[in-house]
Amino acid sequence: MGASAPERLGYDRLPMVLAAFLFGLVVSAGATTVAAVRGVGLWRQTKSTARTFTSELASFEEKSARTEQYLAEWEGSSKELEAALARLRASRARLQVLQDALERAQTRLRWLRVFVPR
Repeated sequence: MGASAPERLGYDRLPMVLAAFLFGLVVSAGATTVAAVRGVGLWRQTKSTARTFTSELASFEEKSARTEQYLAEWEGSSKELEAALARLRASRARLQVLQDALERAQTRLRWLRVFVPR
């Protein structure tokens, strides 16, 4: 009964188990380090992407506001153009009435040309 602990358990490769444990510990530490470095890189990339996205979103909002302003100006100009077009149509109608009246007057007075010397 005075045997050592490895002999009592019947296992004689304690140095191999210790080496495997240390190897696993080193691999785990390395994997944790790689994961931490990649996590920091991902966090930095996320911050950069967020800044870029926010900047582009602000630019889009500015362009959208400018487009809305241009549309409002276009709508005002369109209304002014429609009013001017209505005035033009009324003026053309009056002109046509005056031209028709002049033509009728010329037709009625054509017979007078015989009596008027040139």
